Amino acid sequence: MNKDSFSFVIYMIHACADAWNKRPSKVYKILQSKGCIGGFLVPNYDILHTQSTAYIIEDIQEYLRVRGTFIWA
Repeated sequence: MNKDSFSFVIYMIHACADAWNKRPSKVYKILQSKGCIGGFLVPNYDILHTQSTAYIIEDIQEYLRVRGTFIWA
């Protein structure tokens, strides 16, 4: 993970936390445990960072939903 993708992941953790009214530490733990950071956000950074924050949050929700996690509920 380079500096840009690291900053992007941190930004998205906080954006999701705000959108879902959860603590960033809880969002991080869920994203990490479901492989979202290493398996989705970082590998797709080049594409994702050009999208809107709302769109990426929706993508993350879909990623988690497919894996049976509904953190935003």
